[in-house]
Amino acid sequence: MDPITPGPEEQGQAPGRRPPRESLTSDFGQSMPAVVRTAQLVSGDFLLTVNPVDGSEIEPCPPHERPGRPRKRAAAERADTERAARPPVPAGPVLPTLALLERQDERERLVRLLARGRSVRLTGPGGSGRTALLDLVADDCLDLAPDGVVRLTGFRRTATDLLHDLFHAVHDAPRHRPDPDELLALVGEIGAVVVVDDLEFGGAALEELLDATPECAFLLSATPDVPAPTTDSEVEEVFLGGLDRAAGVEILERAVGRVLSEEEANWAGDLWFESEGLPLRFVQAGALLRQREQLRASTGAVDEYGVFQDVLPPVEDVFGDAVPGEAEAEQVPLPSLAEAAAPAPLLASRLSASARATLRFAVALGGEVPHQAHLPALVGDTHADAALGELAGCGLVSPVGARYRLAAGVQAQLEAAGYDADAPARALTAAEHYAWWAGHPSVTPERVGAEADAVLAALTVVVPATVPPADDEESVAVRLARTAAPAFATGLQWSAWERALRLGAEACLASGEAADEAYFHHELGVLALCEGRLDRARAELETAGGLRGALADKRGAVAGRRALALVADLSGEAPGMPSTAGEEVPDARHEESASPPGGVPTLFGAHELTGATLVTRRPVVAGSGGGSGGGSRRPARRNLVAAGSGALLAVVLGTVVTLGMTSGQDSGKDPAGKVEVNPSVTQDPDDGSLGADPAKDTGGGGRTAAPSGSPTNPGPDGTYGTADDPAPTAATTGPTAHPSGSRTPGGGGTTPKPSRTTRKPGSPTPTPTPTRSTRPPSSPPASPSPSPSVSPSATSSAGTPSTSDSASGPASPDGTAGGSAPVM
Repeated sequence: MDPITPGPEEQGQAPGRRPPRESLTSDFGQSMPAVVRTAQLVSGDFLLTVNPVDGSEIEPCPPHERPGRPRKRAAAERADTERAARPPVPAGPVLPTLALLERQDERERLVRLLARGRSVRLTGPGGSGRTALLDLVADDCLDLAPDGVVRLTGFRRTATDLLHDLFHAVHDAPRHRPDPDELLALVGEIGAVVVVDDLEFGGAALEELLDATPECAFLLSATPDVPAPTTDSEVEEVFLGGLDRAAGVEILERAVGRVLSEEEANWAGDLWFESEGLPLRFVQAGALLRQREQLRASTGAVDEYGVFQDVLPPVEDVFGDAVPGEAEAEQVPLPSLAEAAAPAPLLASRLSASARATLRFAVALGGEVPHQAHLPALVGDTHADAALGELAGCGLVSPVGARYRLAAGVQAQLEAAGYDADAPARALTAAEHYAWWAGHPSVTPERVGAEADAVLAALTVVVPATVPPADDEESVAVRLARTAAPAFATGLQWSAWERALRLGAEACLASGEAADEAYFHHELGVLALCEGRLDRARAELETAGGLRGALADKRGAVAGRRALALVADLSGEAPGMPSTAGEEVPDARHEESASPPGGVPTLFGAHELTGATLVTRRPVVAGSGGGSGGGSRRPARRNLVAAGSGALLAVVLGTVVTLGMTSGQDSGKDPAGKVEVNPSVTQDPDDGSLGADPAKDTGGGGRTAAPSGSPTNPGPDGTYGTADDPAPTAATTGPTAHPSGSRTPGGGGTTPKPSRTTRKPGSPTPTPTPTRSTRPPSSPPASPSPSPSVSPSATSSAGTPSTSDSASGPASPDGTAGGSAPVM
């Protein structure tokens, strides 16, 4: 846990040795900025880049980044993993190992059930010795399963958490978190004896865990208040009760190393009756007797009780050491029955100052005992790491997974004795220490994850007391959440990651730090996206985007927009347009207009008249090749509304066009045979044409003469109009516009300015193309290509349909259809 040692390259340190300091005052100069630790994870089908500054980025995982099938660990690797799952050995003198008494029958029964592949739940109250019995049974089952024995902790863990813990305990898969389907497939092939201590769930969740691992036999440990398995469950129930009186007396005799006196034996009987034979109570009572022996052998006891005049002359034993006399021994009384029933305050009063300070930190953190490597910094004593050994020897702490917590009932006893008087200050000290430690480059994410419960306990205490900081300083709670959350994510402790993010967001609300609040909401959205909760992800990301927009955080906003685009892609809707229940999202992959159900021809897009220009807004189709986005989806459409509005618009405009066409019959020309369409700025570069009939050759030196009414000079907006066109009026704009984009011959003799196709925001501005026939003069005029959709009302009197490519024209570079309807 030395934070001075430089970490590996992936933790943000450059490779190589650390350069020596130039002088003793080199630290007083300007320090280099802290290196940002980023890491890449593979979560299901996503590649997650954890960025603690601007927010994590998530994208579909490229094929070359996808991990292969994880391999199972070898026997030696499993042994290392099993040792890492056990709590560390406390510093200081080696503690005596107490033999497990009166548990042989339960031990043999558990081994027989597990050997037959049955799962067993061991139920007993706190302090009944469940953890010690599980350790013995696990040692007996090492050779029962091909994947050995896997030790897990169920303390504050869900069924999903245990499945991921089991996966990583058996497989070598760093930085890989499989999706639910892949996880079930991988854990379904594991054959091991899984020992889960301190289980906190039952019922349907327990059945889900068992069904996902059919090749495993579980040995579960729980207290009576945990929900029981379902009625049809095949889990065997074994209840663990207390010890008898003889076993309790034997525990006390082993603790003091001698036979109990008559008075001590009677005291032990009263304790057995009061404690119902719980082994933990006798372990603590043995520590009381051992402390009494130490007091009787020290001169400090004489000073404390003031019995100098009654002390007999000391007698030296064969080794020359002083032996306390009988009068001194009688002056250290046995603890009362009330003190033996709640022994934590009396035991703590006889420990070292470092041990008592450690207990105060544990009480402030809700029972979590910091790792012994953190105790010297927290307590302020270089030898404070030995305090954990004192607490373990007295039975005040008990192992929980790979760490220690206060034993059953100790928290309440110490709080009643006043050990929680300075709990807020202790928690704040721990939070400041963990914020510095978790952000140090030498500390790996796995080490931060191992201390997750203590870090989260400190956060839980300091967040409610968070206030707006003075002098623009970041609050301790926000700083701790910002440093610990990325480490939890990288270390695949995602339950701790979510708790840290939520606590950090709550602290930001109290401190008013909007930038950090945006970060926490962004991370919550990314986490929800990884877990497939799209609605939750959208809500969190939109909240973060609003905050970052107000703060003008461009880099963070980019990461948020990318994540929102991925949410929209997965949910099948355009970014920024929420879906409505009951709407149909078409699976369109090319930019073509489609007729509504029933075959009613309509214009796909909303049209509105603005002055002399007909503006056409076309929907963006998913997966279209045109447009700047390249991957945007068309938003969901209500088919019935589109069909009704389209049919009404086709009937009205078709009637107007038909009247215009019949009014021009006096020219003696077939209106369907001469369709003159102004060119669109979205010319298709493939066909080489502008979507209009080429002008005939007049023999003018190879140059094609423009017929009457054809475009001549470009206007100020980049389009072409006819030379004899007067200024358009409001009366001549709309009625002569055909829905398909063709010009109606004869209709008043005036032609409005051609319309410009609207483009999608962010698309490049199209360049106007001059109207010039690209066909040689000798080539005959090309017949107009048939339109994919022909409007029945847009036919001439001769029965020839009017051609148009506005309904399904080629895609243009700016994302709109190539045949957008210009007005003639």
